[in-house]
Formats: sequence, structure tokens, C-alpha cells
Amino acid sequence: MRVYLPATIAMLRDLEANGEFRARSGTGFALTPALREAYASGSDEELEYAALLDAARASLRLIAAEEKAEPRRAVVSVDVEDATLRPDLDAAVVRLAGPVPKSQIAAIHVDSAEAEDAVAAAAAVIDAADLGDEDAEFALGDAEDHELAWYALQELPFLLELL
Repeated sequence: MRVYLPATIAMLRDLEANGEFRARSGTGFALTPALREAYASGSDEELEYAALLDAARASLRLIAAEEKAEPRRAVVSVDVEDATLRPDLDAAVVRLAGPVPKSQIAAIHVDSAEAEDAVAAAAAVIDAADLGDEDAEFALGDAEDHELAWYALQELPFLLELL
């Protein structure tokens, strides 16, 4: 199963240093039966993209919680066998039992430098957006208008060096 794990740049640095990725609370997002049911239509590719976007939004929460976080959303795509479905939390939510070794990482997705201002603004108001604040929702939309760039795992050291 392809699972999208929300991350921060600091978490990517830990991945590079330790050779494994530790998802916060083991939480990830995937194309689950509940997610498929939540959409009236859509190809697998479109629904996978919806799960990726859920992980990117969760990355904003991690950025908001991290002191001195670099304002770039990050998502780690992994292929795992043992994800537990958690439709009680949300349609795309899954939980992993433990850390993911580098060998199971399919790709890394990170915002470009152009997104930093929008991501910082969105991270600052993520909780207000959850509570229905329209201005906060607009700020989230501005961040989500930026596409995440795709990186192969082998590119991670170079990516981190450039940040």
C-alpha cells in the first residue's frame, strides 16, 4: 500500500541521519476503501493525489507545532504492507506500527522556496481554519496552490544541502 506521511524539513534531516523515517504518531494517509467511498468518482491516481494533499495539510500542522520550523511542507511516500486503516479518524487515515526504513521510501515531496511565505502564513492559522475561519481557509488555499516538488530518495542529501 502506498502511504503518504506528513513531515517537516527537520524530520527529513532525521531520515537522512538515521536511515529510517518515523511518522508522528505513526499517522499517514492512503487510498483506503473509506476514501474511495467518500468520492463519487475519480481514478486511483486522482484519489492517491487526494491522500497526498491530506498529508500535505497535515504537514502544516507539524510545521505549526515545531519550534523554528522551516516553512516548507514535506510528504514522504512509502510502500508498506502493515498499515492499519483508521476510518474513525478520517477517510484516508492509516497508522503504521513503527519506523519505515529507507528501502520502503518511494519518493519525497517538498515545497519550493516560492511557497515559503504562503506555507508560513497557513501554518500560523491552521487551527483557525479547522474551526471554520474563512480568512484562515484562504491562507490554507494559498499554500495549497503550490505544487509539491517530487524527489527520489537518492536526491535527499542534495535537497537538504540546498535548503
